[in-house]
Amino acid sequence: MYFTDRGIEELVQRRGEETVTLEWLGEQLRTFVDMNPEFETPIERLATWLARGDEDDE
Repeated sequence: MYFTDRGIEELVQRRGEETVTLEWLGEQLRTFVDMNPEFETPIERLATWLARGDEDDE
């Protein structure tokens, strides 16, 4: 198990029943990066990966 799996598990346990929009998620990611600028690159990579969906990786 990766360390990040704990955070993912907590997210699912606490908010797994909620429905969210991608707009809401985008705002949460922006807020997170504003508060934690050192995570800008990984958040950008995650957002790009999510946006591309199941397109082939280049």
